[in-house]
Amino acid sequence: QVQVVESGGRLVQAGDSLTLSCAASGRPFSSAAMGWFRQAPEKEREFVSSLQYLGYSTEYADSVKGRFTISRDNAKDTVYLRMNSLRPEDTAVYYCAAAERLTATPRLPSAYEYWGQGTQVTVSS
Repeated sequence: QVQVVESGGRLVQAGDSLTLSCAASGRPFSSAAMGWFRQAPEKEREFVSSLQYLGYSTEYADSVKGRFTISRDNAKDTVYLRMNSLRPEDTAVYYCAAAERLTATPRLPSAYEYWGQGTQVTVSS
């Protein structure tokens, strides 16, 4: 069984920075891509960022481009989401997801087989 665990969410003030972490573990498993999604109250889950390991290809939602950075520590097999200049509208539960295969649609939840439980990020104004 594959487990995806994200961490790092907390309450911060507008303008602050925060880094979320995500690691996938379990049965012999090799992820090809990791994605971050978020869901605010009464809103649908939305794409935030993705990283496909082959070619280190990254993508960002327009709303976070220039403020968020996704990266990977190969030694720790952990993916990070560095979030700068946080805004109240960034408040949401952030989910990490892992894909076993490269995908042409990394912005879609359906591209990922395994999901974490989510970590709450709250940005106060």
